[in-house]
Amino acid sequence: MAEQQEQAAPDAMMTRIGQVVMLHHGGDREEARGRFLDLWGEIGEGGDPLHRCTLAHYLADTQDDPADELAWDLRALSAAEELTDGDVAERHRSLAARAFYPSLHLNLAADYVKLGRSEAARSHLRRARGAAGALGNDRYGDGVRAAIGRLELRLGGAGPSHGGPGEDPGAVEGPGTVERPGPFGGSGGETLGPPRQRP
Repeated sequence: MAEQQEQAAPDAMMTRIGQVVMLHHGGDREEARGRFLDLWGEIGEGGDPLHRCTLAHYLADTQDDPADELAWDLRALSAAEELTDGDVAERHRSLAARAFYPSLHLNLAADYVKLGRSEAARSHLRRARGAAGALGNDRYGDGVRAAIGRLELRLGGAGPSHGGPGEDPGAVEGPGTVERPGPFGGSGGETLGPPRQRP
């Protein structure tokens, strides 16, 4: 019920993207990638920036090559830069476009780590930390801030770490990977689309 109240207007494309995200989280990565690409073909390069940002963000997770993952995350950031708070509020009253940036820059930092480009990773990590003030004090915001802190520790000095006590700063999903939450957290951890589960 609360989620329905938060939702300002129905968005069929966001629903379709969310359905494919569930398929991906269910383990069918290749099928999800194919369906995401079909949706990308429908949206197109000039389509709704929120749709492009969301779709590119999740498409990055389905890539086998870190360079392809980076390319999709760069598309997500580019689309986010076209968004205004009004664009986002039409669909989700509690969100602001600026709240997308901490996660988007964190994702790019993780991509650059995988590609062995530590300076680029540090640059995006600093931007993620600088944008973190836009995050809410909820489970989603706490998770993004914690992931930024862990990557800061891993990279050794990209910026201050503000992780909580008892946090495992080395908690990553595997060699060369970094936990990367999605950019669309709402109050109480609600999302416009399911949060990203893997790098």
